[in-house]
Amino acid sequence: MLDMAILGLLEERDLHGYEIRRQLRDNLGILANVSFGSIYPALTRLEKAGAVMATEGPVGPSARAAAPLAPPTGSLSGELAVLRARRHTPSHSRRGKKVYRITDKGRELFVQLLADGGSLDDARSFGLRLAFARHLAPQARLALLERRRAQLVQRLAETAATNAELDVYARSVVQHTAESVAQDITWIDRLIASERAVPQPVPAVPHSVPTELTSVPTELTYEGDIR
Repeated sequence: MLDMAILGLLEERDLHGYEIRRQLRDNLGILANVSFGSIYPALTRLEKAGAVMATEGPVGPSARAAAPLAPPTGSLSGELAVLRARRHTPSHSRRGKKVYRITDKGRELFVQLLADGGSLDDARSFGLRLAFARHLAPQARLALLERRRAQLVQRLAETAATNAELDVYARSVVQHTAESVAQDITWIDRLIASERAVPQPVPAVPHSVPTELTSVPTELTYEGDIR
């Protein structure tokens, strides 16, 4: 699911690693708790698979000035320690942070992951797919919604079947779950109706060329001899 989210964000624009985390947290609250310990291994995995490519982004003057010089320590030994630390600290002034960009292979993988309905039973997975549904073809988008609706209907039936032989408190929890599932079905129905209301583009039919314009004379005759 993280790979799909990263590819979806990179489909919009190129991003640094920390920008990817901020987008996941601010725009996709489903993955709000994801850490850099998960993001960078995922980026490395996608880069090795050829789904993303990384380039060095430029570092402006403000970024180079972000690391201020250490203040004077007031002692000779302290000043020597600061100089040794500066000597062994790698400089980032000539190198920028990695900027990640999706590739054509990554776009194919993204659409494949997006259309895959294997884990639609997970509300987080479906919510993430729906957030990027604009990248799907209309029929694939409609199929995504219909599969989710079928799973919710099945869950509602299972919830109703477990309502027997429960005390009043356990029954109230089951009823609350059933009401939530019913509300989700109503919401999905509205989305499906909206998708079906959008007119589908009619494929253009090539105009036929008149036969009199396409006929080619098969034989040329000449009157008289050519001398």
